[in-house]
Amino acid sequence: MSQKFSLYEDLTIRENIRFFGGIYGLDRKTIKEKTDILLKTLGFESEADKLVSSLPLGWRQKLSFSIAILHNPKIVFLDEPTGGVDPVTRRQFWDLIYEASNRGVTIFVTTHYMDEAEYCNRVSIMVDGKIEALDTPKNLKKQFQANSMDEVFHQLARKAKRSE
Repeated sequence: MSQKFSLYEDLTIRENIRFFGGIYGLDRKTIKEKTDILLKTLGFESEADKLVSSLPLGWRQKLSFSIAILHNPKIVFLDEPTGGVDPVTRRQFWDLIYEASNRGVTIFVTTHYMDEAEYCNRVSIMVDGKIEALDTPKNLKKQFQANSMDEVFHQLARKAKRSE
């Protein structure tokens, strides 16, 4: 799932779910069942026939993620999925990530929000194109004697050799 919203804004929520379900090779019965579940889970039942373009960004991102995992992939990559999303929706988005992870989906997330790194099982931090840290948030905070992942990041970022 890319950072830039990737569903079709000129289709309704329901049409996007159906369209991508077909692309993923799901049969019509499964698409119908998953559509109903997804609409209920997201609380979009009354919005199902609205154009995606009319939805707030956070809603669109939650919908995009839910569609990205509609076919139960083993792995999904999320590129800064909560950028520009309000704090409440951002937290709800992470609840969706946890639910998918609990169902066995491996999720890679890139983020510039270091508080989001706290939500992850493992974190990799790159400096100057090289992995400088890779471990659990708890272990990284211990290793760097930091109270937060933001502090870990700042310690590592200070070592960057910026070219001019």
